[in-house]
Amino acid sequence: MDKRNMIIKSVILSGGSGTRLWPASRESYPKQLLPLTGERSLLQETAVRLDDFVGAEVDPRPLIVTNEEYRFIIAEQLRQIGVSSPQIVLEPCGRNTAPALTLAALAAHGEGDPVLLVMPADHVIADPGAFQRAIAEGAELAAAGALVTFGIVPDRAETGYGYIRGGAILAEGSQGRVLAEFVEKPDRDTAQRYLESGEYFWNSGIFMMKASVWLRAIERFNPAMASACTTAYAGCTPDADFIRLAQGAFERCPSDSIDYAVMERLADAPELGQGVVVPMAAGWSDVGAWDALWAVSDKDSDGNAARGEVMFEGCRNTLVHSASRLVAAIGCEDMIVVETPDAVMVAHKDHTQDVKKVVARLKAEGRSLTQSHRKVYRPWGWYDSIDEGERFQVKRIVVNPGAKLSLQMHHHRAEHWIVVKGTAEVTNGERSFLLGENESTYIPLGHTHRLANPGKVPLEIIEVQSGSYLGEDDIVRFEDTYGRGCA
Repeated sequence: MDKRNMIIKSVILSGGSGTRLWPASRESYPKQLLPLTGERSLLQETAVRLDDFVGAEVDPRPLIVTNEEYRFIIAEQLRQIGVSSPQIVLEPCGRNTAPALTLAALAAHGEGDPVLLVMPADHVIADPGAFQRAIAEGAELAAAGALVTFGIVPDRAETGYGYIRGGAILAEGSQGRVLAEFVEKPDRDTAQRYLESGEYFWNSGIFMMKASVWLRAIERFNPAMASACTTAYAGCTPDADFIRLAQGAFERCPSDSIDYAVMERLADAPELGQGVVVPMAAGWSDVGAWDALWAVSDKDSDGNAARGEVMFEGCRNTLVHSASRLVAAIGCEDMIVVETPDAVMVAHKDHTQDVKKVVARLKAEGRSLTQSHRKVYRPWGWYDSIDEGERFQVKRIVVNPGAKLSLQMHHHRAEHWIVVKGTAEVTNGERSFLLGENESTYIPLGHTHRLANPGKVPLEIIEVQSGSYLGEDDIVRFEDTYGRGCA
C-alpha cells in the first residue's frame, strides 16, 4: 500500500484508576495523569509517541476515550504539550476496552477510515525508536485489512501478564506472525516454558486496525455492543470540546475487552480479517505496581531511583518518590518509599502488589485518601487544602489565565480571599471589582460571588473559609462556564 495514502490516528484509552500506585495515584487523579518517569505525564508521553513518525501520515488530533471526571485535566494536559483540537469521547460509565474502541472507530470512520493505533494511556515505552519501527510494520498489515496486536518480547518468566502465542511468520523479511492464541497469566513453570519456546509474547494491550475493520468485527461477534455504541454515539449532545454520548444507550452496552470480544475469535471468521501479532522490544512496561516503576526508572550506581527531593545514604535497589518534601532514606535495600502531602507508603519491593489491600481497607473505612489528593484539579485551575480545623479551612487557589469559577453561593460558610499573585476579578453580591496583589475581600455567608482571572499570568489567592460546614458539596451554582450543574 502507498504509505502516502495511509493515515494513522492515535486512540488513547484513559479510564483506569491505577490504585496499585497509591498514594501517588488516586481515583480522581490516576497514574496516567502523573509524571512518573519524566517531566510529562504518562498520558502526555502516549500522545506524543508518534511524533516524527515517518512510516505514514499521522492525524495530529488524537482521540481519547475517558470519563467525565478526567475530561478537563486531560484537555489541559494535552494543551500543555501543544496538542490542539483533540477529540475527547466521554463515557457515562465504564464498559471495558471493546466498547471504548467501538466508540473511537465510530468517531474516526467518517474521516476517511484511518488506521487506528489503540494505546492505553498509562504505559511506559523506554525505546521510542523501536516502538515506531514495530508500529510501521503493524500499520502496513492493518491497512491491508489485518487486526494487529503487539506482543512484547519477554525478557523474563513473568507471571503477572497474559501472553500471546505467535504462529507462522507471515512472509519472508516480516516480523509479523499469525495470531495463534491468547493465554491467561501462567504459573512460574509455565511462564518459564513460554520464555524458552520463543513463541510467546506478553500481551501489551496495544492494537492496530482500520476503523471499518473493527466495526465489522464487533457487529459480527457482539451485535448488542455494536448497537448500543452506535445508538449512544448517534445521540451525542453538541459540545465544542467533548463528545458526550447518550447516557441511557451506553449504560445498556455489554462490557468486554478487545481481546475477548474480537481478537480471540478471529479464527472463527477469517473473512473479517487476519489476526496478527507483531513482536515489540521497546522497553515496554504497564507500570502496574511500584516495583515495575523502579524497574523502568533511571538509577544510580547502587540501583537506587528517585523522584523529587531525595537523599540516599547506604541504600541499594530502592525507589523513593517524593512529592512535597525532602525524604532521606538510610540503609534501605529493595524498598519502595512514596511520599505525598497527605500520605506516606513504605513497602518491600516483593510486596508492592499488596498496596491494593491497603486501598481496600481505606475504602472500607470511608477514607477519602483513595479518592483524591490534597491538591484537587478543576477546569479553571486547582486548589490545595493547606490547613483545616474545627470551623475553618485554608486553601491555596490558582486560577488559570482567562478562567473563572462558577457564579455561586454557600449556605454554611463565609470566605476571605487574599490575592498573592496576579489580578483577581471579583463578583461579591451586587458589586464587581478588581483586586491586586496583597489586597483582599470578604464574602459573607449567603452572598452570590465569583472569582475570575482576567490577566495573562496565573492568579494565586489564599482562601480562608469559616463556618459550620465546609464540605465541597455546599455549593449552589447559578452560572458555570464549564457546564457543571446549576440551580
